Order: sequence, then structure tokens, then C-alpha cells
Amino acid sequence: MIAQTPSFSILATERLAGIRRGIEKEGLRVLPNGALALTPHPQALGSALTHPLITTDYSESQLELITGAHLGVQDCLDELQAIHQYVYRSMAAEGEEMMWAASMPCTLPTDETIPLGRYGNSHIGRSKSIYRMGLGHRYGRRMQTISGIHYNWSLPGVSSAEYLGLIRNFRRQAFLLLYLFGASPTLCPCFVEGRQHHLQPLGTEGKALYLPHATSLRMGRLGYQSEAQSSINASFNDLDEYANSLQEALTRPYPAYEQLGVRNPGGDYNQLATTLLQIENELYSPIRAKRTVRRGERPLHALRERGVEYVEVRLMDINPFEPIGISASTMRMLDIFLLHCLLTDSPLDTPEEIEALKENQLRTAERGREPGLRILRGKKEVLLTEWAHEILTACHPIAQALDATHGSDDYSQALLAAHDVVQFPHLTPSARVLDGTRAYSNNFQSFGLAQTHASKKYLLGLPRNAALEKTFAQLSRASIQAQREIEKADTGSFEEWRLRYMDVANLL
Repeated sequence: MIAQTPSFSILATERLAGIRRGIEKEGLRVLPNGALALTPHPQALGSALTHPLITTDYSESQLELITGAHLGVQDCLDELQAIHQYVYRSMAAEGEEMMWAASMPCTLPTDETIPLGRYGNSHIGRSKSIYRMGLGHRYGRRMQTISGIHYNWSLPGVSSAEYLGLIRNFRRQAFLLLYLFGASPTLCPCFVEGRQHHLQPLGTEGKALYLPHATSLRMGRLGYQSEAQSSINASFNDLDEYANSLQEALTRPYPAYEQLGVRNPGGDYNQLATTLLQIENELYSPIRAKRTVRRGERPLHALRERGVEYVEVRLMDINPFEPIGISASTMRMLDIFLLHCLLTDSPLDTPEEIEALKENQLRTAERGREPGLRILRGKKEVLLTEWAHEILTACHPIAQALDATHGSDDYSQALLAAHDVVQFPHLTPSARVLDGTRAYSNNFQSFGLAQTHASKKYLLGLPRNAALEKTFAQLSRASIQAQREIEKADTGSFEEWRLRYMDVANLL
């Protein structure tokens, strides 16, 4: 097969004006002292099952805020900020809970005490909770409390083959984003309690663990990594090839999960399936090929039937210095980088290259700011900083084209800022987080809590928009009613529904 490259002038203004981006931002609900809030999802935020903008991720205590797809960076940020404002005002009316401002979690209770997301009594609602129960058994609940930002991105007229070429290049050069935007070099010792790790104590007080040159522990060995999933070498050379590798993981029995069983002796569900992956979303990846699914449809079937609609960037840490976790400059750099990945020739990947890219991710996540760090490029090792500058230099025409499209120099300024960060590692968010933690007596919890309080103060201090708040309240009420209607419409037993949904025929 021949690698695909874009067949049209992507840098034409009418193309660039059609970029659509959306954000999914996770965050733990915490108490004023920084401990995980164990309360149910706030009633004022509606149904986590059906609300289009506000839901939960793994835990009942882990909010997920979702914007629509926007043509403008600022429009997307404005919506994300508005959702944050509504969430904060709703929580302020019920108590003093806040959204934790960092990717690595706050003070956590024992693993089994972390509450799973609850989505009501419908078949689909129960399946979501059981899936999370399975994740807890497989990887531990603490790992699932790590939060991040997902960046959904599309460009009109891009084919599935071209999106896959983008994904291949993204995986090759993702180290740059980990270096530029990683913001989790340290964590609370409670996160690794009872686990083997190679972190070092920050100071002598025992209030933080870290790696001296880490950029994103979230994307390293202690984050979204899995020994079980290490055998999945999904290739993005061809949509059918990718779909087949994912289907294999969804249907391959895994001995440890078979031993656990779908149900325990008392009849309660442990997981949705005993296969290597329960469902498609369980596959950990820094980027995913996505297609909007119809009600009841499996994501893999949607991809096979209608192709790739957009990509989901999943390696972005929450920036604790930004009230809503991400800035306009960061979003513009993501636009530039994704266009660069789309425009650049994208050779087909190989199993050997996929293994090398996993190694590059680990090196950058755990040692990214280390002076002289080398990463793998083909059959040789190169300086991370040299390759980073090379990529950024190649991005200048893209930034200029985006500036011409939007009538500003915002994209070029974002690119120049990225050059500075590569040249001066102390400017990276990860270095700033370490400096901030040191300023709070080497206490990650104190640093995270200070940033959380600062974000809360900023968001609650913004002018109120009564019309917008009314709209959000209506959405919440409508979502609760929608959940009730789904529950009323269910027929048959949950087990019958589960068997139908998990049938391999639904993946084809």
C-alpha cells in the first residue's frame, strides 16, 4: 500500500476557515481542604447520562465538561469558560466544592472508596457503571482519577486515509506536545501508595514525589499505561487494518480477566466482558480516530461504515496556571501541529516503529527536560531539542497561513512561544509546576489546592450572564427528563441487553 498524502491545497483560506475544534475537560470535585469529594454528581448539573455539556468520566467525583465544535479558538474557549462558570455557581449554591486544577489527583481515599460514575437504572446507564467497575478491577481506581484535556479536531474534505496519515505523524512527533504542554512532573504520595514506582521524594517532608526532568507523569509508566494492553500494536496504515486490530483486542479472551469473570459469585457484575478490552474506549492512545456514533451503535462499526470524521488528541495535561486548564495559545499551537502532521508525508508504520514510539513517549514523559536527552528517530537517536526545533521551523508557513485566514498574528506568536519553550526548559509548564510545588514547601497538595482556589475565585468573579444560566438550567432539567424516558423505554433484562450489545456482529 502507498502512504496517503493530502490531495488538495489545505492552506487555502477557505479550507483553514473550516477547522473545527472542541474540548472535553476532566476535573475532580474536591472539598475545600483538597480531599476528593465523595458526594453524588450535583443535581443542578443534570443527568450525567444525557447532558450534552456536563457529565462525569470514570468517577462520580470526576466531572467532564464538553464544548461543541467551533470554527473559532476563542469561541471554543468562551463556551468552556461558560460551562465552568455554571458548574462553579451550581456547586457554590450547594456547598464549597471545587474542580481540582491539576491532572494528577488530589488527596485520595482508599482505592475501593473512590466512587464509580452512576448513570441511573437504564441498560445503557448500568453498562457505563459496570464498565467502570471493570476498569477498576483491571487497572485500579486511582489510575482512573487522573484527569486531562481532549482536543477534538477536524478539517473539511479530509479523507479517512488522510486522517490516518495525520495520526501516524502525530504519534511520531507527539513528544513535542508532551515537552511543550506536559504539566504533571510531580504527584501526591497517596497516588502510588502500595505500588512499586521509581519516583523520588521532593524535599524531605514526604509531601510530593517527582522525577527531576519529567514533563507528564500522567503519560508515563504510572499513568495511562497497561501491561495487558502492551500487546496491542494497533497500526494506522489502513482503516480496515486498524479496525481489525481493534476487533481482535475486543474479542481476544484474556486469562486474568477470564478468571475475574463477568459476574462475581453473588451475581453482581465485575466487568462487561472478559476480553482484553471491554469496549473500544478502553484502548489507551495519545490520539484516536473518531466518528460520531448513533444511539446504540458501537464506535468500531461507525468507523467502518462511515469512516474517520475527526481526531481526538488525548495527551494534553491540565494546565494548573489556567483557570479553565488550557489557553488560546495552546489551542493555536495544537491547530498548527495537527495541520503539520496532515501536510507532511506520512510513511506507513511498522511494528518496530510503533515500539520505538512507545519508548519515545516514556522518555519524554519522564525525562523530557533532561539536558542532552536523545530520542529514537528511525534507526538512530537524536537530540529531542534539535528535532523539536526542526518541527517548529517547518510549521512557520502553516502559522502564517492561519494568521492570514484569521487576520491576526496569533498563530505566529504561539509558534514563537513554542520555540522559546524548547530553548528555555524553565518555561515549560512542567518546570513551572515543580517551581510552584517547591514554593509550597515541596507539598503537591498545597500547590494544587492554591491553584484550585485561584481558579474558583477567578471564575466566580466573572460577570454573571442570567440568560446563559437560564439556558444551562433548562439543559439540566431536560437531561434529567431524557434519562427518565430512556429508563422507561427499556425492555428485557440487562443481561439480554449486554449480550446483544457485546455481540461481535455489532463491530462489523
